Order: sequence, then C-alpha cells, then structure tokens
Amino acid sequence: MGRLGDWRSPMRSGSIGGMLDRAQRNVFDRSAPFYFSARPSYPTELFDDVVTISGLTPPGNLLEIGAGPGTATVDMARRGFRVTALELGPHLAEHARLNLAGHPGVSVMTAGFEEWAPPPAASYDLIYAANAWHWLEPSVRWAKTASVLRPGGYLAIFGASHAFPEGFDPFFIDLQAVYSEIGEGVDDWRPSPPQLTNGDLIDEAEASGHFHVVERRLLVWAVRYDADSYLRLLDTFSNHIVMEPPKREYLYAEVRRRLAQRVDGQLTRHWQSQLAIFQQLPSA
Repeated sequence: MGRLGDWRSPMRSGSIGGMLDRAQRNVFDRSAPFYFSARPSYPTELFDDVVTISGLTPPGNLLEIGAGPGTATVDMARRGFRVTALELGPHLAEHARLNLAGHPGVSVMTAGFEEWAPPPAASYDLIYAANAWHWLEPSVRWAKTASVLRPGGYLAIFGASHAFPEGFDPFFIDLQAVYSEIGEGVDDWRPSPPQLTNGDLIDEAEASGHFHVVERRLLVWAVRYDADSYLRLLDTFSNHIVMEPPKREYLYAEVRRRLAQRVDGQLTRHWQSQLAIFQQLPSA
C-alpha cells in the first residue's frame, strides 16, 4: 500500500513515531480497481532474502499486514506458504480475493491490524508489511506483532518509493515547476542517490523491547511508463487521490503534454525498497 508521485516519497505519509493521518490511510480503497495493475511488483530477490534469512520453509504460517490487492501476497503464495492477509479497505480486500483465488492457502480478511482479533492460540512464523507499517498505530504495532509471533519468529518491513540513482530520468525535475504552480511543491526537495535511511525504524523496533534487527537491505529497480500507465500509478498515491480535481486535471494534462514531446512517449521511474528483517527477542 513506496504511498506520492514523482518526487515525494510515499513513505512520508502515515507515521513512524507520531500521529497518524487516518484520512489518508483510508483513501487507498478508492483505487482498488486498478491498484494491482498500476503498482509495480517487488523484486524476486526481496522475497528470496526474507525467506532465506528467516529460514522459512513452506507451508509455514504467515501474517500479512495491509495486503492491499495482494501485490506482495501473491509472491509468498506462489512459494507455497499459508498466508493470512489483513486489509482494511473492503474494496481492496475483495480485489485481493480475486487476485489470489488460485491460492487456497491464502485467507484474506477485511480488517485493520489494530482492531483485528487473532484466532485463539494464533502463532505465526513470519509477519510482514509491504508499504503498510507506517500507517499502523505506533503504540500498538510492535507489541501486538510480538504477541502473535511464535517464539523467535520474524517480522519483515518493506515498501516501494521513488529512487533517484545516477542518470535518473530528468522528467521528474522538470515537472517540479508544475507541482509548484498548483501549490503542491516541496521547497526543500532535492533528489539524492538511493541509500538506506530506515535507521529510525530500527531504533524504534529495538526500543520497543520486542525485536532486534537481523538484516537491512536496499533494492533498486526501474519501470517504464507511458502516459496512461503513469497516470494510473499517480491515482494510487494518497496525495493525488485527495488532490483538488482542478489541480489534478492540470497536472495530468501537463504529464501527457510533456510525454507526448518524447519520441517514445515514455518515462523511466526508479523504485527502491528498504527491507528490514527483525527477529523476536527471547523475552518478548
């Protein structure tokens, strides 16, 4: 559910340690019909890392927090794992059931993690959250996760946000003028090379007394978009969903106009995923 368009990281929405913006948290359900096709899948090596480092073997017993339409769920289901997938949005949950219909080991529940009542004696080998952890209540997420993990179980947190490696597409710098023109710019924005920046998350996990970090990794990949596919992608970002219609229409028209001036009519967006894998502490 790497949350903004072409220059602001989706991970800036929600919260790591402060108050949640619940209005933004709930808007993703509006994009349910096209979220699965618009958002990129995660690199196979990300799931290879999670499985290898946690020592998981199918079928296992996994819990996913914030499954959306099943983007990350599919990868684990294909590996033969049993997955209980929680999704707050009813429309996203329904699309997840459709996308995962061929995987009988997956159960999709329409529920937010904070309100979800675990089955009696529930115990999971791995809990993972793809682009969802920062939307959870800080006062609940670590303790509740630890309470339903098996002793020594694992937690994997990752997302997908905009990356700016050397030689990134200048389209995103050029479009800054449009965002500023409609009052949606960020004054202090500067593109920086991909680097691990999830130290606050690591500190929070270890301060909780429930987990210690066992691995941190950064993965970067590129996706090509034409105007239609890029605008569908923007329609899955919370700040674009809630943007005033006249602003959004002007922005989207500018995206189309500028891409039409390119020979192939396409842009390249780089994505990055910051993967953090934690293990439950013996005393948790």
